[in-house]
Amino acid sequence: MTDTSTDVVRFDFAFAVVHRPLLAAVGVTPSTAQVVLTDDRLVARFGPWLCTTPYVNITDVCITGPYTAVKAIGARLSLTDSGLTFGTNTDAGVCISVERPVRGLDPLGVLRHPALTVTVEDVEGLAEAVRERAGVTTA
Repeated sequence: MTDTSTDVVRFDFAFAVVHRPLLAAVGVTPSTAQVVLTDDRLVARFGPWLCTTPYVNITDVCITGPYTAVKAIGARLSLTDSGLTFGTNTDAGVCISVERPVRGLDPLGVLRHPALTVTVEDVEGLAEAVRERAGVTTA
C-alpha cells in the first residue's frame, strides 16, 4: 500500500523482474498500473486497461496463487469462467468476485467478467481493505 489520503487507498502491482519488458511493451509499467480504492468503488488500472466496480457489487474476495506465467502475466481472460486477470507476477493475487459482471478487457464493454484478479504487492492488505469496504466476510 502506498497512499492513504482521505478515503483513497492505492495498491501498487508487484512486478516480477523477468516479466517487466513484456509488460512494458504493452504499456503496463509501475506508473500505469495500480488498484485504487475510493470512497465508493474499486478502480484497477493496468496500462491501457481499466476495470471498476462499486463496492456494493463485490460478493467475495480471496487470495489466490501461485500461478503459471501463461495464465497470469498480462491482461488475461480465463477461458474457464471469463474472469479477468491483471497480472505482473506468478506468486499471488487477490481475486475479487462480483454480482454483476464488469467491463475490463475490451474497450466497448461487450465482454463482461464475473471476477477480477490483481497481483498487487500487498495482497493481504488489499483483500482486507476490499472486504471491509464491501462488507464481505470470510468463511
